[in-house]
This record gives sequence, structure tokens and C-alpha cells, in this order.
Amino acid sequence: MPFPLYLLAMAVFAMGTSEFMLAGLLPGIASDFDVTVGTAGVLTSAFAIGMMVGAPLVAALARNWPRRSTLLGFVLTFAAAHAVGAITTSFPVLVATRVVAALANAGFIAVALTAAATLVPADKKGRALAVLLSGTTVAT
Repeated sequence: MPFPLYLLAMAVFAMGTSEFMLAGLLPGIASDFDVTVGTAGVLTSAFAIGMMVGAPLVAALARNWPRRSTLLGFVLTFAAAHAVGAITTSFPVLVATRVVAALANAGFIAVALTAAATLVPADKKGRALAVLLSGTTVAT
């Protein structure tokens, strides 16, 4: 498998970790923002909704964009959303950063799936997609 495929899988791992690790942090987040744990759980829902809505929309928008710069743009947007979320003292801003991160994650995965399939010969596409999505598997 080509090395860029493993880089894409590592990015998918980082994004998946961000998506799933929040569940264990909800009590601390609730305390920090002086909200209930149930209210803090909105952060998980915000990410899920962003992924659900964002995946088809961003995939449709990004299908004709140059892959390398699009992937980089999604990673940078994802990182910026997390940087803002890490320093904010506003719960609504934190919710907004989760939605932005989810949209970037959805776009990244959509473009990365297409890119992974083009990095290998036709008879290796299934394996390439499995390597890419192994990032999510390891994250969970």
C-alpha cells in the first residue's frame, strides 16, 4: 500500500478519536462550563448531526476540487475548530466548533475515500479502503 494511504488513515484516526473520546469527558466539560451532563451531551449530538448533514453536502461540493489541497483544507479546518474549542469559555461556541469539526471530518472522509481508491490498482481498492477506514476502527 502506498505511504499516502497510511497518512490518510492516521488523519481518519485522529478525527475519529476526537469524535468518540468526548463521551468520557462529558462530566468534566459539564463542570467546566457549568452545565448539566445532559446539556454537555449536546456536543456529541452536534458532531453527529454535522456528520450526517455534512457528509453528502460536502462530498457533493468537493467532488471536483483538487484532492490534495482539499484534504489539507479539511484537516486545517478540523484543527482550527478544535483549537478554538480548546480555548473558548462559551458553551455555544464550543457547540459550533463541534459542528464545524464534523463538517470538516465529513468532507475529509468523502475526499479521502475517493483519493484512496485512486492510489492503488483496481484489484487493491477494497484493501485500500479498509486501510483508510481502519483509522476509525482503531479510534473506537
